[in-house]
Amino acid sequence: MTPNRSGLPALRRKSDPKPLPIAAYLFILAFITLAPAFIFSAILLQRNNDAQEEVVRALTLATSQAVAQAIDRQIEAMTTTLKVLATSPSLGNGDYAAVHARAVEALRGTGSFLVVLDPSFQQLLNTREPYGTALPKTANPQSAAAAFKTDASVVSNVFIGANSKDWVFNVLQRYRRPDGSYLVLALNEISQNLASALQSRQLPDGWNVAVVDSEDRVLAASDASNLAPGASFLQASDGQFGQSGRWAVENVAGQEYVTVAAEPTAAAWRVIAWAPRKVVEKPLNEAVLSLVLGGLMLAALIVALVVWIAQQINRSVRGLADDAKRLGAGQDVAARNYPVAEIAQVSDAIGDAARQRRKAENEVRFLMRELAHRSKNQMTVIAAMAKQTARNATSVSQFVSAFERRIFGLARSTDLLLASGMVGVNLKDILVGQIEPFKPQDPTRVTIEGPPLMLNTQASQIVGMAAHELATNAVKYGAFADDSGQLEVTWTIGGDVVDLNWRERVKARRRRSTRTGFGTTVLNSMVGGSLGAEVTRTLHRDGIEWRFLIPLEALNPNRRPDEQLAPQRREESEDSPAEPPAA
Repeated sequence: MTPNRSGLPALRRKSDPKPLPIAAYLFILAFITLAPAFIFSAILLQRNNDAQEEVVRALTLATSQAVAQAIDRQIEAMTTTLKVLATSPSLGNGDYAAVHARAVEALRGTGSFLVVLDPSFQQLLNTREPYGTALPKTANPQSAAAAFKTDASVVSNVFIGANSKDWVFNVLQRYRRPDGSYLVLALNEISQNLASALQSRQLPDGWNVAVVDSEDRVLAASDASNLAPGASFLQASDGQFGQSGRWAVENVAGQEYVTVAAEPTAAAWRVIAWAPRKVVEKPLNEAVLSLVLGGLMLAALIVALVVWIAQQINRSVRGLADDAKRLGAGQDVAARNYPVAEIAQVSDAIGDAARQRRKAENEVRFLMRELAHRSKNQMTVIAAMAKQTARNATSVSQFVSAFERRIFGLARSTDLLLASGMVGVNLKDILVGQIEPFKPQDPTRVTIEGPPLMLNTQASQIVGMAAHELATNAVKYGAFADDSGQLEVTWTIGGDVVDLNWRERVKARRRRSTRTGFGTTVLNSMVGGSLGAEVTRTLHRDGIEWRFLIPLEALNPNRRPDEQLAPQRREESEDSPAEPPAA
């Protein structure tokens, strides 16, 4: 690109295409969105039957399988009940009266009845009848004979019970008596009781479901099917009605049915769901018509929405452009309540940028003043460091090594302050970094103790400058000015306040100066005002004490800087000569 006069690359060239309004892009988007939808609708008109049938196929297959699983669970429960009843000692002892009484109590309310058969298929007891009643042989000898030959459970087909005179089925289990002979225990239940498993399953309108045995006789069926227990099931003209595990279209007496079947694993039965084909196709055709009408209404609604949204975005963008121009001109910009959330977010960002710019300008002025002040102090600090180092050095090499270490410590302190200004830093790291370049070689003369406490960006800068000023003052007039002074810096956290204490102890006493320097401004205005702290200076007989009660919220690393609070300052003095204030 051809650079412009400001040296920045041109944002737009004359050869670039003319930009389009937002409304044009929204109409293009609407067209791109609707066109595939209408094309898909046309394809759906051709394939709708197959797609809808797939949905119904999955539902009916899942329903028939669920009914088969419910029947499996019922038969397994009956088998478990037989095994529990077979554990009765009375059965092995031939005490059938006790067996009868226990079974009546155990099966109360279940709809099942216990029958005990001997090898001649004679009923020894039947809980449908009082014990001692004369009983006939079983009406289902085929299942009884099969049960005497295996230890596995046997499930019968539907049959008319000899005692109930109703359509029933049996679940049978062989029992070995202590003498080695066998009995058969059977749980007998009316087949219509299986209808509860059918009614609890939701099928599409017009569908029926039935349970049929291996001889295609009905055990139970849904009410709308008009099939009674024991009735012969529908027979397809081309074979068995209902194909297991798949959908099929079958013809019965000239009428087409859609069928699907599932087989329980515990019995040789089938669960069959079916419906006339015309019933299946009717809702599908209605759905196609609804789809066409709905598509036309949707297209009209989208066009109306595009026009309205374009107007809202257009007004918002024009307002945002005005805000950007004011920001570029250095004017104040207030955030507006735009209807578009993203544009409102940009407006908030522009307003924040304007406020941050004003704040940054103020901070730059202050930091420039601080830089000048520190530059003036550097010569004094370095001279004091050299004197203190020379006072304890015994050779030139020792002096150079110690003095070089202190110079590097001063540089590290500056780096730490810059780092804390970006991400916040631990309070102890700030204090150690600021005091390290000035402290004497004897480590026992300096104590820095307190619990871990992280400071936010603003608090890190202010506390660092305050510690720098106090450390500089200690070198000039206080604890570091001779070989005997001591410094204790401690802090505690109580409730929502941090109590920071700077205590210097000296032997030599100096006359108090009345001049207020930049250091005092930092301690009172910055710590007191910006952090909302209570600043107290106390002049003791053996040195000076600064105490800062800082709200914990002002130090919170997650806190956004607010307007400065009014500083709180108190000064106390004992009756003795005092040290000078911070320079």
